[in-house]
Amino acid sequence: MVDVSAGALRKLIRDVPDYPKPGILFKDIMPLLADPAGLEMVVEALAAPWRDEGIQAVAGIEARGFILAAPVALALDAGFIAVRKAGKLPGTILSETYSLEYGTDTVEIQGDALEPDQRVLVIDDVLATGGTAAATARLIRSTGADLVGFGFLLELGFLGGRALLDDPIEVAVPGDEVPSSESGGH
Repeated sequence: MVDVSAGALRKLIRDVPDYPKPGILFKDIMPLLADPAGLEMVVEALAAPWRDEGIQAVAGIEARGFILAAPVALALDAGFIAVRKAGKLPGTILSETYSLEYGTDTVEIQGDALEPDQRVLVIDDVLATGGTAAATARLIRSTGADLVGFGFLLELGFLGGRALLDDPIEVAVPGDEVPSSESGGH
């Protein structure tokens, strides 16, 4: 097992001011993903809290959630499920539409991706406002599967996303609580 240090992981996440627009402090996780030891540490940090929970599937939210969820699924001896934006999956799909500040968005899974009572963990890179994660929770529950919890690399706590989620949440790298005028993780 890898010794996981939030401080070591935090050092591999680059703050990019004013990206993608002025006032946003972007959390760039690409240096973390490019570092083999850092990637190993983050996978362990995301998998460890769920090892005794009987996880059968790990759902990764598009797109950076895929990068993290697949190795977490392997670490938990579970399958991987892709939660995609609308129109990206073949075959029968299940979808959930949710509200954004100025409009709506939709997440989808393949109709046969989950079975009733299957134990599912959701993984994504950043918990921000919580809209996508909450829609993913509704989508997973609509299949009859058992949503066990959420794992995030980072949480932007000042955006209040945790309040939209009723399930256990684990965060690998606890975030800064000091907002810029806006913040972004994607």
